Amino acid sequence: MRRYFHPATADICLPEVLFALSDATRLGIAVELSDGGERTAGELGGDIAKSTMTHHLKILREAGVLRVRSEGTRCYNSLRLDDLESRFPGLLGHILGAAAACGYTSLPGRR
Repeated sequence: MRRYFHPATADICLPEVLFALSDATRLGIAVELSDGGERTAGELGGDIAKSTMTHHLKILREAGVLRVRSEGTRCYNSLRLDDLESRFPGLLGHILGAAAACGYTSLPGRR
């Protein structure tokens, strides 16, 4: 089973979180996962190339926005809602709220 790097909650840095969420695709991934569920890259990706989706998920994971859980050959992605809320209270809620106000309901191309 593959092990993924996840920064400790105390090591999550604001500039890295903001950078990770500054891309429309990565913001769409966060919106998709904001229901608290888990999804595989294939479920999130749609028409996005596998290598591109892997890249976006890695940036989100290494910034501390996502947690990846391996189960057999599948990897399940979820938002680190509690960790981000404890580190930066209200930040993710405001960002996701602003995304919804701008019409984001999912990944670009699937709005």
